[in-house]
Amino acid sequence: MHTRAMVLPETDSRIDLTVPTLTAHVPDYEKDIEQILISEEEIKDCLRRFGEQITADYAHEDSLLLVGVLKGAFIVMADLARHIRLPLEFDFMAVSSYGMATKTSGVVRILKDLEHEIEGRNVLLVEDIVDSGLTLSYLLKNLRTRRPKSLEVCSLMQKTDVQQVPLDIKYRGFEIPPVFVVGYGLDYAERFRNLPYVATLKPGVYQEAV
Repeated sequence: MHTRAMVLPETDSRIDLTVPTLTAHVPDYEKDIEQILISEEEIKDCLRRFGEQITADYAHEDSLLLVGVLKGAFIVMADLARHIRLPLEFDFMAVSSYGMATKTSGVVRILKDLEHEIEGRNVLLVEDIVDSGLTLSYLLKNLRTRRPKSLEVCSLMQKTDVQQVPLDIKYRGFEIPPVFVVGYGLDYAERFRNLPYVATLKPGVYQEAV
């Protein structure tokens, strides 16, 4: 049975905060997890729909370059790519704006730049989460100076309540509340990235860094 892909920005993607279940994917982390916000199944479905839409949108283009923002987006990008039925190329950028804190400082440092030129190319910037938008805004301005043919954004999550700058995110997944989350590539102090879902931490885990 085939279903038509939904255009994600038009879907109602607000998260139900009452999800009561936890899984013991990493038993050592279980004691630190407060609540699952987005389940593994919901993430898989979102990325599948992303892949269908991106495949349709770029079907008549010569190429598509996915640019992942490290470290958080590496899992999103890898799983998303498997749902895109087009020839793809990959590159990565690494930036820092958090350090060990749970809120962005607004000061962005590029730790790793692209390895390839993007002039005249179709570029899709893949993010795990957009909160203040300051980091993403900086990256987009930086990349536009390199004259790509097209430059779009795909983000699994967005915190619209704390967004400080206007952004055009073509492929937008889940809108989440202004809480600190981990899992599916997102970390606190480099931990929790390998959880298959997105969850909140118990406040005692990170209260000293807030």
